[in-house]
Amino acid sequence: MSNLLSIDTANIWHPFTPLAGAPEPLLISHAKGVYLYTPDGRKIIDAISSWWVNLHGHSHPKIAQAVAEQAAKLEHVIFAGFTHEPAIKLSENLLKILPSNFSKIFFSDNGSTAVEVALKMAMQFWHNKGVDRKKIIAIEGAYHGDTFGSMSVGDRSIFSAPFTPYLFDVSFVGFPEKEKEKNVLSQFKKIIDGGGVGAFIYEPLVQAAGGMKMYSAQVLSEMIKHAQANDVICIADEVFTGFGRTGKLLASDHIQPKPDLIALSKGLTGGTLPLGVTAVSSKIVSAFETSDFTKTFFHGHSYTANPIACAAANASFELLTQKECEQNLAAISNHHRKFVSKINSHTAVKEARNLGTILAIELNTSGQSSYSNDIRKKIYQYFIERDILLRPLGNTFYVVAPYCITEEELKHVYRIIEDFLNTLLNN
Repeated sequence: MSNLLSIDTANIWHPFTPLAGAPEPLLISHAKGVYLYTPDGRKIIDAISSWWVNLHGHSHPKIAQAVAEQAAKLEHVIFAGFTHEPAIKLSENLLKILPSNFSKIFFSDNGSTAVEVALKMAMQFWHNKGVDRKKIIAIEGAYHGDTFGSMSVGDRSIFSAPFTPYLFDVSFVGFPEKEKEKNVLSQFKKIIDGGGVGAFIYEPLVQAAGGMKMYSAQVLSEMIKHAQANDVICIADEVFTGFGRTGKLLASDHIQPKPDLIALSKGLTGGTLPLGVTAVSSKIVSAFETSDFTKTFFHGHSYTANPIACAAANASFELLTQKECEQNLAAISNHHRKFVSKINSHTAVKEARNLGTILAIELNTSGQSSYSNDIRKKIYQYFIERDILLRPLGNTFYVVAPYCITEEELKHVYRIIEDFLNTLLNN
């Protein structure tokens, strides 16, 4: 084990990790259900679904079987001029749960590229129509990914600071927390009424990487209504919120007006393989349905619609749409609600909140409530020493577990959270 870790240190650059001063990574030998296992016998609860991707538990036999069968039949084929059954079946499955105004699926590799595709489609929509609408509206605190387009529509922070001079201009409105809803809505309408706005991008109901900040479906509905009344394209970044995380299959299901584009990834394959899609409404498609070759959407990836990844996604979709999964989602949501009520008055807690299977706890801390708040190191270390994987966002930590987590396992996580909160009072 030590030999493998020394090779890792010598060879590998890990994401979001300093090259000096970071703790040694944990070596994982195998995983099953909600547990990650180390070679020396540790059994760690993956309470964040390995960066929110795992829906049904690690090494799920149904998904593993689908991957193995597809790998033995067709591992990959260029997707320009060719197609295959797993992608066709996945497009059918996704369109079953997407809003009725959606008609096409565009495949990519991950969440950031799914957002990038959506932005490019929105921009080219107006280009194809010969209309000058270059302004884009986004919400302060947003995180949409690490490619240049997705960084441009994300909050300016330590994540994007070195690249700020290269990002395109975006009109940001405030985060619509309850006491600021009217002001944000007024600001939003003023920008749109000023003209020239081509698109509005948002994370529906939850800003995930921004600190699991939650806002109401009502204010988002008002924003989308005003945008669409002025022919502004609405882009829902459901990379995190898709596939049941908010208690419904899509966060957009909580909202009456539907977006024009939806970016999906993370849970798409049940956490097995990288895959992203941009779902496209008939309105957007209409600007590209022409024999004019110059109006083609010239975008693609070498592994677009990889058959093995699509097979994994289809297997995950079957699990997701079973009654058992629906019951699990409801149970997790109910347990979270009860726990929020229990700890919200704790002196160490600034706010505990939940939406569906998402539980977030924001701590009362000195200093800023940002990703770089030093308490994140203490939070991570406390829980990992007790064999629970939680990856804090500054002074906010959260539980986003696989849907197979049991009540007993959840209550164990809750007990350790309460122990941690009590240690904050005693220090």
